[in-house]
Formats: sequence, C-alpha cells, structure tokens
Amino acid sequence: MSLALDLRHEPVSGINHGKLVMWIFLASEIMFFSGFFGAFIVLRNANIDIFTQSSAEHLNVALASLNTVFLISSSLTMALSIYHLERNNKALFQVFLGITLLCAFGFLVVKYFEYSAKFHHHIYPRTNIFFAFYFLMTGFHGLHVVGGIIPMAWMFVRSFTKKGYTNARRVEVLGLYWHFVDLVWIFLFPALYLLFPTLHP
Repeated sequence: MSLALDLRHEPVSGINHGKLVMWIFLASEIMFFSGFFGAFIVLRNANIDIFTQSSAEHLNVALASLNTVFLISSSLTMALSIYHLERNNKALFQVFLGITLLCAFGFLVVKYFEYSAKFHHHIYPRTNIFFAFYFLMTGFHGLHVVGGIIPMAWMFVRSFTKKGYTNARRVEVLGLYWHFVDLVWIFLFPALYLLFPTLHP
C-alpha cells in the first residue's frame, strides 16, 4: 500500500498560489505599519506642540503632494500594464510599466531632496520624537518602493528580450504589492504633512 499522501479530496481556495502568498505577506506588513501608526498617534497626543511645530515649519507639503501624484498615477499605470499584458499587447504593456517605473523613481528623487533639505538644516532622527517617526515611517516606506522597483525593472527589461515577458500572473501579484505601497503613502501623507495646523509667525 502506498504511503503517499493523497490530497485530491482536500478543498482548494481557487486562488493562485503566488497571489495567496502575497496577500499573507501584505497582512504581515499591515501589522508593521499599524504598530507605527498606533505609536505615532499616542506620542503625538503626548507631544502635540513638538509635532505641530516640526511638521508645520520643516515639512514640504508641495513636494509630498507631488509624490502623492506620482504614486497614485503609478497605481493606475500598473493596472493598465497588467490589462494590456493579459491581452498580449506587448507595446502598451511596456509603455505603462515604463511609466510606472518612472513614477517610482520620481518618488525616490523627491524623497532624496526632502531628506537632503532636512540634513542641510541639521535635522536627523535624533532631533526630536516627531522626526524620529518621520524618518522611520518614510524610510521604511521608501524601502518598500525600492523593493517594488527591483522586480518591476527586471520584468520591464525582460520584455525587450527576444523571449519577451508574458507572465501576467506575476505582474498581477507585483501589482498587489505596488497598490499596497500606494495605500500606505495615502495614510502617511496626511498623518505627517496635513494633520497638524499650519503655524503662522
């Protein structure tokens, strides 16, 4: 008698394995960011003056708004790249995935200028509790942006080879991750840049 385990009678989810793993990964990431936001809210209420002054005087809302446009636009172009790859439209897949990459790099470039301005004014994570959270939360989010760029760039470059790139499921799984990165920023942007009243001299 065979000792092999027969799982054919077991129910299946009907969800692609890659997509299921990505959902599980994103659930763990939500726990990380939920902890950050929870601590941020508690410490913000205990240090409201420091948080208000630091945000109003040293954060650039215009640059952060530009980054918001970059990420929201990139979510749309990512969805369009998946749509066209599923329909075997290689050219439009490359166009929209390329735009998504440009938006991602644009986000990092803007964040570089933001960080450079802080360092130029001798503002670091150790400056106060607000900037400790600012660098922690935006830095952790920035690492997620880089984490999305790497496979995205590989797929984009691969699409120009003779073999091309035709695995729409993997692009869709990457799209789930990228939409999550966008969603996190939608919460970070108002929490860090808009939550506090503007100070007037």
